[in-house]
Amino acid sequence: MKKLVALTGAGISAESGLATFRDSGGLWEGHNVEDVATPQAWQKNQKLVLDFYNERRKKALEAKPNRGHELLAELQHHFEVTIITQNVDDLHERAGSKNVIHLHGSLFESRSTLDPALVYKINGWQLNPGDKCERGSQLRPNIVWFGEMVPLMEQAAYVTSLADIFLVVGTSLVVYPAAGLIHEAPRGIPKYIIDPKVPDIVPQPNLHFIAEKASSGMETLFRKLKS
Repeated sequence: MKKLVALTGAGISAESGLATFRDSGGLWEGHNVEDVATPQAWQKNQKLVLDFYNERRKKALEAKPNRGHELLAELQHHFEVTIITQNVDDLHERAGSKNVIHLHGSLFESRSTLDPALVYKINGWQLNPGDKCERGSQLRPNIVWFGEMVPLMEQAAYVTSLADIFLVVGTSLVVYPAAGLIHEAPRGIPKYIIDPKVPDIVPQPNLHFIAEKASSGMETLFRKLKS
């Protein structure tokens, strides 16, 4: 089976009703990103950060995978698929995708503030002050905040370097380091970018643009790949 690697971003989750801060002038559900999604925000006001992610988690649980998620899962019948997502929701998994790398962490995990290796599943939608790891430290969302390193970047780059087909779905390729993954894919392989706005990117051999939303663009691409 050929290896297909898909980099997905906020656009695919937005079609399931999950808001992104880039859609509202740098605000995320009324909050400045600096106040809820940085290490400095955590140091300043842990309760605000926990409440913010509790609301994100609650909304993610209410959301349903859309056709874009479903078609990526269906591609597993035809290819060896790895999804590298910038999204922190679990919609890919709920659609049936088996191999998902969460570059920016997961809403449904917490981790120790004392030992980053201590990671726990969150049951339900709440993570509260006083919820502690086994070593007694407060748990934080297992999210890569702005200004933090992306620990799974090396793994994602390696997987991308082995791809036979590379997809970009629902991301404008402006958020680094994830945006650089397209340059890790072998130069001659087919690459497809699905997004209503065609990104400003240096032309490459076999680079194709589908200027549609994630779900309709995936319908177009799915038919093409099957044929």
